[in-house]
Amino acid sequence: MGADPGFRALPARRHFFRDCGYGVGKMALASLLTGSARAGANPTPADPLAPRKPHFPGKAKAVIHLFMAGAPSQLDLFDNKPTLAKLEGKPIPPEVIRGQRYAFIRPDAAVLGPRFKYAKHGRSGAELSEMLPHLANVADDVCILKAVHTDQFNHAPAQIFFNTGFAQPGRPSMGSWVLYGLGCETKDLPAFVVMSTGSGISGGSANWASGFLPTVYAGVRFRNGGDPILNLSPPGGVDPALQRDTLDLVGALNRKHLDAVGDPEIATRMAAYETAFRLQTAAPELTDLGKETKETLALYGADPAKPSFARACLLARRLVERGVRFVTIYHEGWDAHSDVAGNSRTNCGVTDRASAALVADLKRRGLLESTLVLWGGEFGRTPMVETNPALGRSLGRDHHPQAFTIWMAGGGVKPGVTYGSTDDLGFHPAENAVHVHDVQATVLNQLGLDHEKLTFRHSGRDFRLTDVFGKVVKDVLA
Repeated sequence: MGADPGFRALPARRHFFRDCGYGVGKMALASLLTGSARAGANPTPADPLAPRKPHFPGKAKAVIHLFMAGAPSQLDLFDNKPTLAKLEGKPIPPEVIRGQRYAFIRPDAAVLGPRFKYAKHGRSGAELSEMLPHLANVADDVCILKAVHTDQFNHAPAQIFFNTGFAQPGRPSMGSWVLYGLGCETKDLPAFVVMSTGSGISGGSANWASGFLPTVYAGVRFRNGGDPILNLSPPGGVDPALQRDTLDLVGALNRKHLDAVGDPEIATRMAAYETAFRLQTAAPELTDLGKETKETLALYGADPAKPSFARACLLARRLVERGVRFVTIYHEGWDAHSDVAGNSRTNCGVTDRASAALVADLKRRGLLESTLVLWGGEFGRTPMVETNPALGRSLGRDHHPQAFTIWMAGGGVKPGVTYGSTDDLGFHPAENAVHVHDVQATVLNQLGLDHEKLTFRHSGRDFRLTDVFGKVVKDVLA
């Protein structure tokens, strides 16, 4: 399918000669103007976020991505390995670790067994750590993938890789690709919202940026308390009528400029002004959690007045109720180079209840079938112990890209399924390995998007979220 004519608008001759000295910048603009979506009607500069038809009917309309930045320890939460307990303190077999690289430990470091007890839950018999008592209550609603692997073993590249399909900044994020392919169904809120809790995101804003796509598709970061966006309220003495007249005038000038040069970034600016104006009314209603029932607040463990992961999860549910297409919550702090048991206990104490509540709340409201929830970090943790007196580290685990665990719920994913397994040491996938690109392909598939056809022409070739890899994990789809 060819590009929409709106994206191929050429600058007037006088503008070309006036601006030709900028060289590389104009070539970058040209690549934007010739980009094309392959999902339904193509976006146009006049309305780049207009709803568009998917490639095929999707099961999900929205995604909530709970990203556990820092990488949870799958061996202490999801992937029980009794063999590790038996071998604790002994070097891991040389044939297992041959050719492996690690950030902070020697490959022949001693084995560290699971720190917590495991038990099976629900009709599905999902085996979970005692640190996940609330997830255990919704075990029959989630699909656990135990043999996920990635190409990256350091935090920033691995986080960017999971979120954008590439290890370096500059590529569009998963949420940006979704908006590019499908548009949005709300005019009052940003279509792609980002929140964060915890201590900081190694990959930074590259995780939710639009890369080479027009910036109208970038994630909008909300604060986790007070006004979601600073300086959103109009200044004193400016009433809604005056503000509306001002925006209409600015919009008319921008539309004239857009018609002349066809730059999609002008459409981004126009959309941002309008969204900000409508947000002044929509945002207070969105963030007024006092209207939620006491039972719902208790379910999440959320205090309406206090920033928290629980509050962010409840806001995520309210966002998808209002037509927001993609929500990502980054919870940072899982990087357990020391005291993996204490780290897991602390972070599970913050996230387990609200993550499970989100699944249960979406289900009881009839939203889980149309909302895909994705939970996981950028990689896993090693079966070997990290102990370094010089750095004050003991009983920790290093980065482990070879195998880790994520879970999904809703959006047409099979509930109550555990998919894939690792070897007896939890080191390598043993069955049904899933690459990060496969996860991305599956997310797009559930929204009705073919990851091989959703492309954008940039620098002379067509790019996609999954690069030249990825396959839909059909075995976990209902």
